[in-house]
Amino acid sequence: MKIMVVGGGGREHAIIKKLKENKTVEKIYALPGNGGIAADAECVNIGAKDIKAITEFAVENKIDYAVVAPDDPLVLGAVDLLEAAGIPCFGPKANAAIIEGSKIFSKNLMKKYGIPTAAYEVFDNKEDALKYLEGCDYPTVIKADGLALGKGVIIAQTKQEAVDAVHSMMEDKVFGESGSRIVVEEFLTGPEVSVLSFTDGNVVKPMVSSMDHKRALDNDEGLNTGGMGTVAPNPYYTADVAKECMEKIFLPTINAMKAEGREFRGCLYFGLMITEKGPKVIEYNCRFGDPETQVVLPLLESDLLTVMQAVTNGTLADTEVKFSNDSACCVILASKGYPVKYESGFEIVLPETDDGIIYVAGAKKDGDKLLSAGGRVLGVTATAPTLKEAVDKAYALTAKVKFDNGFCRKDIGRRALMRK
Repeated sequence: MKIMVVGGGGREHAIIKKLKENKTVEKIYALPGNGGIAADAECVNIGAKDIKAITEFAVENKIDYAVVAPDDPLVLGAVDLLEAAGIPCFGPKANAAIIEGSKIFSKNLMKKYGIPTAAYEVFDNKEDALKYLEGCDYPTVIKADGLALGKGVIIAQTKQEAVDAVHSMMEDKVFGESGSRIVVEEFLTGPEVSVLSFTDGNVVKPMVSSMDHKRALDNDEGLNTGGMGTVAPNPYYTADVAKECMEKIFLPTINAMKAEGREFRGCLYFGLMITEKGPKVIEYNCRFGDPETQVVLPLLESDLLTVMQAVTNGTLADTEVKFSNDSACCVILASKGYPVKYESGFEIVLPETDDGIIYVAGAKKDGDKLLSAGGRVLGVTATAPTLKEAVDKAYALTAKVKFDNGFCRKDIGRRALMRK
């Protein structure tokens, strides 16, 4: 089989490495891929948002199966175009990807179908939003409606911070047109849990839960990032919580999407908060999370390609999705200054090891050298029978990487270990 994976980050590297385990896979193309992915797939210089060129490439190269991993091409309709050209795909069509593409859509969906989430109001103009903030409880949450690279959410501790957030989104357009409409949302408290799930529109098969670490610095300080590390499973996600989520959130969500004529097939990501009143949805994503994928897929014992094809074919009910009972930890090595201002072009030397997996998120090849080319550069992942062993192994492997301009959080997994 010839497979095409759209995207070029650490998530895509994790997907490609897992797909390679299937003996029927002869060739994997990554569009555009990166300098590290090049060791596992043939990288093709076509951007993930150029869905017309992606489709043309797939047809010309007789691709047997495509995996569209990032949110942008999914929302733009990459799966629609590819399937129309006869290429079977993993990922939702555009009318289902809207569950991430528009926070207003997803909030209204939850309200309509009684899916537990935070109370909210929607605003199309700055004046109404500012007026509403006068009577708000603080902290409160301000969200840009559209995609914003995972950064379109601001937790405002004070009214002034909320006012500044509204101005920056709706007036200064810091997130472009994504901030033309906003959601002002009740601030929830409790542990956060990420649950990725396979769904064919009828059946939901959750993957192992995980805990993301969004802040740039130790002790959850600093700015929000795309994610500085993850552990799996999440100790707050107990069997009782999982049962409640399936009954009140997971199945109601796919049934709601189906009722709206927006059947969701692919990976549906549930961002949850375990509040005093039970689990509530913070956000949906229409794809694998990054860096959650880097701890979830190493624990998958079933064949990933088989599961993905079952999702596409609507046969997930008859397909086993099995995960190891081990734990996993991923430590992100990022460029100094991320997520604000950072320099690229620094050499990275990766150790040869069997003690974990190093996923490359932001790097390019320069002859035989691997150079940094992004904010988040590497995801260093290890698995072990216990979470402590996995954390220790991931940090031991991180210490062997030579990357002068890199930094990482030193406390990935600490909160989970304290809970355990």
